[in-house]
Amino acid sequence: MAKSAQASAALLIAVLATLAMMESAHAICGMANEDFKLCQPAAAANDPTDSPSAECCAALGKADLGCICRYKGVAGIWMRIYHIDPSRAMALPGKCGLTMPSNCS
Repeated sequence: MAKSAQASAALLIAVLATLAMMESAHAICGMANEDFKLCQPAAAANDPTDSPSAECCAALGKADLGCICRYKGVAGIWMRIYHIDPSRAMALPGKCGLTMPSNCS
């Protein structure tokens, strides 16, 4: 059973990484690859900026935050590959004055 869960998680991570690299109209949770890049400096694992840019906050304002919550556990590995601190990434909506869904803790 554990191997099945690991295989499913690995497949999901591969799909997310592929989608994130695509430079097209496709989006994850309402955020295109370019939108994610706008927020990367504030969520960087090393030497992050103190606060997200206005452009990052605008992108997050259009995102489906409930959807992002559903990805946070699985995307943690993917985020580390791109040197993004998952805790900093999940704190960005709050820093932008946005409210995360109550079931996203």
